[in-house]
Amino acid sequence: MDYKTARSFIINQTTASDPNTDAFLVRLKYQKPPVPGQVTNILLALKMIFEGLRDASTLDRELVYSLYLLAYESREQFEAGRQASVNWPPLLNEDLKRIARAVESIFSGVWQLT
Repeated sequence: MDYKTARSFIINQTTASDPNTDAFLVRLKYQKPPVPGQVTNILLALKMIFEGLRDASTLDRELVYSLYLLAYESREQFEAGRQASVNWPPLLNEDLKRIARAVESIFSGVWQLT
């Protein structure tokens, strides 16, 4: 996966609004678990974005908004589902923490996942 593909993938996973799509945030909003492999692909895309922006002094607004949605809104949807007694996959909470750390890494310029 290259930077351009990763950027496009993350934007599609966060800004899609069609309830019939398998976009990450749409699935969480409708209290559905991620598609198998979806979190892995998101983390891979975030790593590629990190690598692509390592020396960048600015970030584009569309990407920043998608990263914000990915880190913040996914947690909000997870917690809302938890309050509604959704039976989330056991590792989803940890996956969301990893996603948030990867987004933080992109903003800070220092990779925080091992």
